[in-house]
Amino acid sequence: MKDVENERVVIVGGGAGGLELACKLGRKLGKGRVVLVERDLNHIWKPTLHEVAAGTLDMNQEGLSYSMLAYENNFTFVYGAFSAIDHETNEVVVSASEAMGGRVVYPERRVKFSKLCIAVGSTSNYYNTPGAAENTISLNATSDAERFRVAMMNQMIRAEQSKSEGGLGAVEVVIIGGGATGVELAAELREASGIYANYGFEHFRPDTDLKITLLEGSDRILAPLSERISNGATHLLGKRHVEVVTNCRVSQIDQDSLQDSEGRKHNFNICVWAAGIKAPAFLSSLGLPINRLGQLEVTDRLNVKGHDHIYAIGDCASCIQADGKPVPPRAQAAHQQADYVYEAIVRAAEGREPAKNPYRYQDHGSLVSIGTQTSVGSLMGSLTGGTLFVDGLFARWLYISLHLMHHKAILGLGRTVGLAIARALVKRSTALVKLH
Repeated sequence: MKDVENERVVIVGGGAGGLELACKLGRKLGKGRVVLVERDLNHIWKPTLHEVAAGTLDMNQEGLSYSMLAYENNFTFVYGAFSAIDHETNEVVVSASEAMGGRVVYPERRVKFSKLCIAVGSTSNYYNTPGAAENTISLNATSDAERFRVAMMNQMIRAEQSKSEGGLGAVEVVIIGGGATGVELAAELREASGIYANYGFEHFRPDTDLKITLLEGSDRILAPLSERISNGATHLLGKRHVEVVTNCRVSQIDQDSLQDSEGRKHNFNICVWAAGIKAPAFLSSLGLPINRLGQLEVTDRLNVKGHDHIYAIGDCASCIQADGKPVPPRAQAAHQQADYVYEAIVRAAEGREPAKNPYRYQDHGSLVSIGTQTSVGSLMGSLTGGTLFVDGLFARWLYISLHLMHHKAILGLGRTVGLAIARALVKRSTALVKLH
């Protein structure tokens, strides 16, 4: 391996791709060579956020400390929000943090890099819908899921009190967006009824008093997936008394109700926005090329165009495939991209030639959880030689293997893998979480 005393790889963003890259590089390159900048203290695999929101998964048990992961994987963890790049000095800027009253908790800091990988994920795209940002909850981060969980608890307590006084006492949840996130949350909320029943309610009945409505703008839910998967999911949601409304485009959202383009009114106690994502707005201020969606434009080797020492992976990156289509914003894409960038950086550190082949996305399929015993999905590509429809117990074990793959990537081989396997096998109560 060549002398890398002055080489430092900085990774911004500790999601699926960024964290896997930091852990693998830290184990390979050793202490002092890899830095992860992240604004949260704990990591949770994003496909499980709907379970945290529903209360079926304890984030304090599932969450992994970035500082612990840094210690075990030989990288440095820098806590704070990434805000800028100084291209003259090759430094990333980590913003200062202020508490209430303007008191500075920690000052602005700068972190030197020789190579940089931006993996900051995505945020909600409200499509300029009036009131959407102010009156809905999205599931982009652990804090969002916890906010939903607390709001749900508060509404059930309110409903319990109302019923005890002779009122109706229903809790109405409206989920906007019939993609994987919206479908999984709707199913998980209904499956959580058994947990809610243990909260000491004498009058509120979660299985009947919790009203769940899923609104989708197109003519079917899970529109990017096959019609067979969409129909299967619709049927399973119906069996769980989730109302699915298609061809419904939201035009305005108020504090406790929304209107659609047909003038219909939908009342709610809690409203979730799961209708789309976009790149974080601050990316446009970094002095790097972006597309019309605000994503960083990258080459087929995942370098930001015009900047060979800067990479971008995951939802924040626009990588155009050979067929002219962009790589989809899925966790499997971030995982594959992290592996590709890892190989590129290690090759450079060892003084070897770059890989001959550019990055190519491999679609292994999409799987969607519809509760604890059922799920629908497809396996694709080289894994099956075509497309295979899967559901039930087989899908459950597929999910477990996916989660374990993520744990293996960030924990490596050793004693922590056994712990991860035990935790995954014991705690997983859902049949499947989406493979994306």
